[in-house]
Amino acid sequence: RFHMSVPDRLKELAILLTARYWAAQYEWSVHQPAAIQAGLSEAKVKAIAEGRRPQGMAADEELVYNFISELYKTHQVSDARFAEVKKSFGERGMVDLVITAGYYQIVSMEMNVDRMPLGNGAAPPLKPIAKPLP
Repeated sequence: RFHMSVPDRLKELAILLTARYWAAQYEWSVHQPAAIQAGLSEAKVKAIAEGRRPQGMAADEELVYNFISELYKTHQVSDARFAEVKKSFGERGMVDLVITAGYYQIVSMEMNVDRMPLGNGAAPPLKPIAKPLP
């Protein structure tokens, strides 16, 4: 998770999508600033938090967004999505994205079950929404 073949900006995008999907407050609170530091705009991060598709994504961000969203919505990806992600990021990049999503799902579930406190009395950053991924 620390030495991935995709840029940190894309790794953090996958993590934020996972945190939003699981309404993982602690995971979001840790990775929201990391995503911005890695180069995701505040507007894109806010859109994900609100369950909206971010506007103005770069081509590589859109690929990751579509890949992770499709994986969560359908529990698989289409052959076309698989091929475009493999072409753009290579096999290792695709595997890194799947491993990132899977790892942070486990972390998100564990933190949710444990009700991991946010610290300093912080309010939960994510609002409940019916569809976390549009």
